[in-house]
Amino acid sequence: MTQTKKTPSHPLDELLRLDRIPHIWCPGCGIGTAFSSCLIAMKTSGIDLQKTVMVSGIGCSGRGAGYVNLDSYHTTHGRAIPFATGMKLANPELNVIVFSGDGDLFAIGGNHFIHAARRNVDMTIICVNNFNYGMTGGQVAATTPYQAKTTTTPMGNPEPPFNLPLLAYASGATYVSRWTILHTRDLMESIEEALLKRGFSFIEVLAPCPVNYGRRNKEKALDSLKIYQERTIIKNNADPTELDIDFDRGVVLGKFVDQDRPTCTEMYDKTCRPTDLSEESKAA
Repeated sequence: MTQTKKTPSHPLDELLRLDRIPHIWCPGCGIGTAFSSCLIAMKTSGIDLQKTVMVSGIGCSGRGAGYVNLDSYHTTHGRAIPFATGMKLANPELNVIVFSGDGDLFAIGGNHFIHAARRNVDMTIICVNNFNYGMTGGQVAATTPYQAKTTTTPMGNPEPPFNLPLLAYASGATYVSRWTILHTRDLMESIEEALLKRGFSFIEVLAPCPVNYGRRNKEKALDSLKIYQERTIIKNNADPTELDIDFDRGVVLGKFVDQDRPTCTEMYDKTCRPTDLSEESKAA
């Protein structure tokens, strides 16, 4: 009797659109690790995946929404957050996840990030930071480290990069953390925490881009991982003003903000649908 060989399955198969695999990410790219960490956290968190949506913008990381086997939306450049905000306000029961890159979320989309955090819209933002515009040729970004080389800064970046956790904290985010793709377990646990947190949650994920950023800075993928291991320090509750990206001095990782305040929907209901008003209407 001939036994048919069983095709081995992957634990994340049910969350992936297998017809779109293999993915387009380059060898050595860190986005795949960040993406799988996100999917594992979604499973272990116990959130209702039938009520979960993933939104992304344009860029390498933005492909994540196209690979996940859930309701997902690949939006225009920089507009993932306002698109996600509309869905959350229209249906507050949804678990809304934005998975995108540093250029999409903090350059063309920076203003949307600030105001969604200020309003405390209940969503989870996962930003894969690879320090450049990886998909369009490796140009300088708002997150490119000082003096790092890109196609548009061949002599080195003369400008300081954004401190993303500080920006998120100052804008009003209720949960803020930063990890690298080397710190995978910490990253998964952080994403799970963020998914279960009410309010605007933000996680920065440092990830290598060996083809564009790495090549111009003589940094291979394994070199990046070595840097993540040797030049980072985990310091939970660190002062957000001390979280600049500077690998010469060392980069701080950890959970920096975990606070509670009313969400956008709660504030809207309190202001626009007050209980005493409805009682007065009944009495009239």
